[in-house]
Amino acid sequence: MIEYAETVRSLIADMRMAISLSTRIPVGPATPVAEGDIARASWALPVAGILVGVAGAIVYWLATRMRLQPEPAAMLALAATILITGAMHEDGLADAADGFGGGKTREQKLEIMRDSRIGAFGACALIVSIVLRWSALAAIADPRQVAIALFVAHAAARAPLPLFMRLLQPARPDGLSSGAGQPPLQSVAIAIVLGTICLLFGFGLRGTMIALLTLAIAVLLILWLAKKQIGGQTGDVLGALEQVCEAAVLTIASSLL
Repeated sequence: MIEYAETVRSLIADMRMAISLSTRIPVGPATPVAEGDIARASWALPVAGILVGVAGAIVYWLATRMRLQPEPAAMLALAATILITGAMHEDGLADAADGFGGGKTREQKLEIMRDSRIGAFGACALIVSIVLRWSALAAIADPRQVAIALFVAHAAARAPLPLFMRLLQPARPDGLSSGAGQPPLQSVAIAIVLGTICLLFGFGLRGTMIALLTLAIAVLLILWLAKKQIGGQTGDVLGALEQVCEAAVLTIASSLL
């Protein structure tokens, strides 16, 4: 009984850590985060993604109740997901695009990625990401299907992050990614299983196979690109990966739902 209670407390602590890391929701752990805690808790990132998707779905439903058309309703839902995450993934995408596109050497790329200012590559990457996700949601239109698309996309987009962190070492000794540590295999497996379950629920078997193949290609592509450009991964690269995967899943949803 005591072991069961300890397990439950550990799972809750991991979920609180993943949610506080991925969103602005103030549910962080009561005790200080020890070394390796974030990596261990990475299995719960899809759970945090579900909460983000639910927030967007609620805003979309409210917008449709106010008789807004799918286009502005989709933009409001997208804005809600950006607000609840503090735009951390969008920031990572912009920084990674600026660094990979603007720097000539590894050191220059990493320095650009630390710069809070946005450049041409970052701006273009953000425009493509936002327009692609917005147009996919607007094309789905039906509030119930949009809700499914949002929670599936946000969960599935975060499911590969622990695997990516395990496959590719941090590019520098400091920063969020370096401090998080390497996720254990158990956390990697649980995150992938959770993401796959969400895909099966929303897309069925055929759609899930298409989505998993697309996500695998995205992970391999960004893995190769990050290794070639900066010799590893950073928090910005992880944010970029989430954005690519989220946009990919929403695009697939627009053709399936």
